Amino acid sequence: MAKRKSMQDQDNISKVDVDKQKIIDNIELNFWEALIPVILLMLMLAANIKYFDGEFLGAYTNQYILLTAGVIAAVVGFFNKVYLKTMITEIWENLKSVFIPIMILFMVGALAGTWLVSGVIPAMVYYGLQVLNPSIFLPASVIIASLISIATGSSWTTSATVGIALVGIGTALGIHPGMIAGAVISGAYFGDKMSPLSDTTNLAPAMAGTDLFTHIRYMTFTTVPSIVIALIVFAIISFNIETTGSADVSNLLSSIKSTFNISPYLFIVPLLVIALILFKTKPLIALASGVVLAAVFAFIFQPHILNDLSFSKFGSVFKSILTDTQINTDNEKLNELFSSGGMQGMLWTIYLIISAMVFGGIMDAIGALSRLTKALLSVATNVFGLFASTVISCLGLNTIASDQYLAIVIPGKMFKQAFEDKGLAPENLSRTLEDSGTVTSVLIPWNTCGAYQSGVLGVSVAEYFIYAIFNWISPFTTLLFAAFSIKIKQLALK
Repeated sequence: MAKRKSMQDQDNISKVDVDKQKIIDNIELNFWEALIPVILLMLMLAANIKYFDGEFLGAYTNQYILLTAGVIAAVVGFFNKVYLKTMITEIWENLKSVFIPIMILFMVGALAGTWLVSGVIPAMVYYGLQVLNPSIFLPASVIIASLISIATGSSWTTSATVGIALVGIGTALGIHPGMIAGAVISGAYFGDKMSPLSDTTNLAPAMAGTDLFTHIRYMTFTTVPSIVIALIVFAIISFNIETTGSADVSNLLSSIKSTFNISPYLFIVPLLVIALILFKTKPLIALASGVVLAAVFAFIFQPHILNDLSFSKFGSVFKSILTDTQINTDNEKLNELFSSGGMQGMLWTIYLIISAMVFGGIMDAIGALSRLTKALLSVATNVFGLFASTVISCLGLNTIASDQYLAIVIPGKMFKQAFEDKGLAPENLSRTLEDSGTVTSVLIPWNTCGAYQSGVLGVSVAEYFIYAIFNWISPFTTLLFAAFSIKIKQLALK
């Protein structure tokens, strides 16, 4: 398996040693055997949704299904001479790779809780309701998320800061949360792709064999049209949706003002977090700083809130960090908005990530990931077929391995020589890896990215899927360019 870099190492990801990337092959395993765990996983997930509304075994059904599929993959491995020790080793490598993201998820939960009791989130909603007009809210959300993500190089940071605020503001305006989350995610992933600070934007050219800025320049040909289409669609949606209207907004503003002590000084907290990220501070430290400062601001600006929540002000702050917090106002819509699960609220997402990593680790250990990718490579008889096989491989690995890094690393290694043999420059491959591997990870509920975004924004993947326009249209754009030979660069003749 690939030794992937954690988020804390994103500034050095371009220095990854491609030659040391390891993909497990297993000559004993055939294509159909490799496909068994995938087919059964898809059938179990589909049956759970169709017949049991997603809760056959309770709230954690998807986690149980992923673990069951992992057991099935292990049985297939045993019949193909794969030792249990090999599987455990790969599972452990997978779990180590998500340790930092899991810690970040816990910190995001703490951040949401402290930003609520300190008044940071209410202040964002209060001022945002006055500035962001409903008629331009969705395209404005795309642009705001894009700018933050380009600056920070992280779609995760964007969602954990401005994303939470935009969902809150839009919900207060009566806009469907799925639309808002789709706009935020579209902008966040556009910025993530185009930022030289992004880990995946550095990893893709490293795997394909080109340099960072050639890769970014070449990505603009497919990425810019995709985000323009997304902006147009969101503009049309914004002009045609019904919102709460100005009178309701006035009532919301009054309710927020009467419940919280609203001040522009509260924006110091999110600005500090963004500034720390821009100065390349490790995400955990940046988010922890936001938690600590928000806790201090809670004592300064919202002592009455702390008094109402628990037996002591310190107890209220710790409660907001660790467990659920509900702040009641005289407006029912705001009562739904001003609630947080703290660290505890992130457990469902964390369990999903762990389960996905177990399944992905076993699939890698038994050689299934390598076998499925090679099968795709074998049918790529022309240039378009090569691009299509790469896209399908990235989409499949995002689904099977549940990790966007594997969806870049494995196809990158597998298809690199094939692109060279077709006389195609390496930036064709690096662009395709990003267009189909990076951006679609957030569309899979059990992928680490899908689980993270839905957990942080409080909107399920099913709700935002169709509205994450940039993310699902990007693979089609790259295939369209390949089909009509648009901006398909050839290797320079030596």
